[in-house]
Formats: sequence, C-alpha cells, structure tokens
Amino acid sequence: MPTQPLASGPHGPDALRPLLDTVLDALAEGRKARGGPLPAGGPEATARQVADALGDVLPDEGDPDGLRALVRLLAEGAADPADPLCAGHLHCPPLAVATAADLAVSALNPSLDSWDQAPGATALEAVVTQALARAAGLADALVTTGGTESNQLALLLAREAGHGSVQLVCGAAAHHSLARAAWLLGLPDPVLVPAPGGTLDPAALDAALTALPGPLLVAATAGTTDAGLIDPLPEIAALCAAHGARLHIDAAYGGGLLFSDRHRAKLAGLDAAHTVTLDLHKLGWQPVAAGLLAVADPAELAVLHHRADYLNADDDTEAGHPDLLGRSLRTTRRPDILKAAVTLRTLGRRGLGALVDQVCDLAREFAALVEAHPGFELYDTPVISTVLFRPAEATDAAVADARRELLHEGRAVLGRARLDGRLWLKATLLNPRTRPDDLAHLLKLVEGSTPR
Repeated sequence: MPTQPLASGPHGPDALRPLLDTVLDALAEGRKARGGPLPAGGPEATARQVADALGDVLPDEGDPDGLRALVRLLAEGAADPADPLCAGHLHCPPLAVATAADLAVSALNPSLDSWDQAPGATALEAVVTQALARAAGLADALVTTGGTESNQLALLLAREAGHGSVQLVCGAAAHHSLARAAWLLGLPDPVLVPAPGGTLDPAALDAALTALPGPLLVAATAGTTDAGLIDPLPEIAALCAAHGARLHIDAAYGGGLLFSDRHRAKLAGLDAAHTVTLDLHKLGWQPVAAGLLAVADPAELAVLHHRADYLNADDDTEAGHPDLLGRSLRTTRRPDILKAAVTLRTLGRRGLGALVDQVCDLAREFAALVEAHPGFELYDTPVISTVLFRPAEATDAAVADARRELLHEGRAVLGRARLDGRLWLKATLLNPRTRPDDLAHLLKLVEGSTPR
C-alpha cells in the first residue's frame, strides 16, 4: 500500500495542491446540485441522501475518490450562509482570506497546550488577543470556541472572585448559555429581570440588586440572539457600581460594532465590564470557531492556573517558556487566532467596519420593505442586522408553517423568535453581498408560503 502524503513538511504543499483542486471542484459541484440555500426535502431526505452516498463508513479497502465524494455530499447538503436567502441564524459566510488562513492551521496542526508545540502561534495569540481586548476597552482576552464557552468562563471567574459563590442576575432575553453555565458550575438558578421590549429594565435591575445578597454578577447583552437588541449598558454599569455587583457583557453578536465608526457608539459602557464575550464568527466573518473572553483584570486569570509537569514544569516556566494551561479550560486547541490576525491585517479596522456597515444597512433596507408592505408587520427598527417580521393577521401556527415550508422546499432559511407573546420570523443579515433584489425576493417567498 502506498504511503499517504502528509499535509506539512517539505512535501506538504505539493501534496495539498491537487487535493485543493479536488475540494474546490467538489464544493462547486455540490453547490450546483443543491441549487439553493439548503437541500430540499427536509431532514429525512437529507439523511437518506447521506446514508446512500456514504455507504460503508469503514470499508475494508479505501476509496481514492473519498475526498471528492464526501466534500460534494457535504456541500450539497449544506445550509450555505453565503446564499442571500440563508438568513436564519448568527451564522456568517466566512471570508476567503480567513478560510485560507484556517487551512494553514490545519496543515501545520499546532496545539496551544505548550510552547514547544506552537512557538509562533503562542506569541501571535498573546499579541492579537491583547489588541482585541484593548479595542473593547479591556486588558487581555482568552480564545474560546464561541459565546457559550466565553460566558461559562465569565461565570467561572466571577464565582472564584466571589470566593466560590455568585448569584447571576440577567435579563429575560439573555442567552441560554448563561443559565446553562450556572448549572454546570453549581451556582444558583439565575435571577431573571424583566426585559420589556427585549432589553433589560434598569429599574427592575435596581430593585433586584437591592433585594439580593451578594456576591452578585449582572450579565447584560449587547446583541440579543432573538432580536439583535442592546441592553442599556451605561445605566446597567452605573447600577453595578452602585451596588458593588460584578458586570459581564455578552457581546458575542454586537461586539463587531467596535470596528464601525458609525455604530461603535452603540456599545458605550462596554469598557465598564469586568468581562466581555466577543465572537468573530458572527460580525467578524471568521470560520467557526473564533470566540474570545476579554477581561479587565488579567490577574483574575490566575485562578485558571493548572500544573501538568509534562506541559508546564516549574523549571521550564522559570526558564521563560510560556505557561499556556491557564489560558484555556481546554488542553489541545488550535491556534484559531491566526485567521483573525490575517483578517485584521488584510482588511484593517476600516475594512471590517465597512462590512459591518453594509449588513446593518441591509437590515434597515429590509425593514423598510417590510414596513411598506401591507401584508406584513415589522417588530421594530433593527439595531444591528436582525429584522423580525411576520405576515399580518397570520396566526402563530401559520407563521411557523410558512417557515418550515420554505425550509422543506430548500428555498430560504429564516429563524424564529417569540417576543411580546407572538411568534416572529427572523432574518439575520450577515452576508454583505446580499442585494436589495434578494431582500425583495425573500419577502415574496414568505408571502407565497404563508397559509391564507
């Protein structure tokens, strides 16, 4: 049996070049076969197609065509965020330059659990994370897999700062990962503060903080998942200071506004937080995963310190080898910071800010289309790039049916959100190449699929 080539080493590039052509051709074939934003036929049809194409998962003899066949299969069965009609979730189309950087990471395969496995990546991560943290008004940042891990780390740091206990207080529209993190960490159930209109009510927060014993952690949100709304951060920060409460801000969605001169002011108050969740695989156009947890006081990260002699022996650390085990709860981890660093270097703040501005403008254009259409109802003017709308006079069941019909037919991907006691369709616009005609077509598709 011939030896399979490796992705790195002196012959790695030569081995990868023809395989990249295979992958790119298979991606194009799969997209063409799909013909829309996602495969038609629903879950059962997709599962059958995968099973039929895959056959024996572990055959006795290998198939030299396996790469082409399975990449094509994945592409044909994808929900493609680069399709303008795929607008259901906080799922961005990644930039080509970031994806290319991610390939380099896969080829080199460094692991950031000790310096001697990733010398250059270690130094790169230290510099870039600090720069991103400073952009948010904080001091340092840890790389995470996304908002869920960042929120969990924020609660862990708050618990340790509270000497083993902390009471989480958050708005009713806060991300579900906060409650789950409290459960995982053995903390009390969160105290939910009313969020009329989708944002945390400062008066209700004041009352809750007055009544609750400490230590307290308030979690505010800059970009809610349901509606893309931003809590009143300056007022919340002032209340936290007055009550001696710790402040975490989940800016997994809205943090990308920092790149935009036009929209950065919406994040006023972010720099008052003890910790901030950021997520560049949303308004940063990175391949998954690209999360961060920014911290105001790097000394708090000492509680994450862990010793494993084969990775961070005392004498190695004393000799100047960086100790990486306190930079994550994970051991083996990829240098996901490379793709972010390449993007920042290639586009600059203005280039990223222009992409942010484009999708925010698209959201306002789509909201204007909805508002001008007599057959639809708009929830509110979008704050970031999420638009909630629904067919006028339709029941919640009809709204849900319309969404599922579009999914089943493979024609459009829309999300759903329940606010003010009603079900809304959710368009999350993260594709800067979407055009006004695409928005009008999306609205027409919803109109045609809504039961009368």
